[in-house]
Amino acid sequence: MAVFGVLAAAMGAVGLIDPDALLAIMNFAPVAGTRRVAGDHTLIFLTASSMAALNMGVYYVLASLSDWKAFFRWTVPFRLLTCTVFTLTVVGGRAPSGFLAVGLWEGLGAVATGMALYFERRRAPASAGTDGPVAA
Repeated sequence: MAVFGVLAAAMGAVGLIDPDALLAIMNFAPVAGTRRVAGDHTLIFLTASSMAALNMGVYYVLASLSDWKAFFRWTVPFRLLTCTVFTLTVVGGRAPSGFLAVGLWEGLGAVATGMALYFERRRAPASAGTDGPVAA
């Protein structure tokens, strides 16, 4: 989870610093600022989603550092939902095929997280550990 958090935070930072670089990483063709038409709000949405990714990445890192398993469990269904919505966005023609990688990243992350939680629970003694953040 910490690795995902660091990656999400890093991608969010890239999007805030250089939105065109983030678009290129996701295989979208960036449009030069001078060629944007009036009413094109792409950069506003990219800034908002980049800020959300940065925040989310920090949440994941902090949850990982405190071993907050409840948080990890909560992410599984919502990342699967995100995978579904992003995939349907591509299938429905609202996004280019390159966006499918974002949905697959979320889906694979959800499956990997769910499997890790499942195997860890089977391996750990029933009374070991806590299910919430560790108090300082």
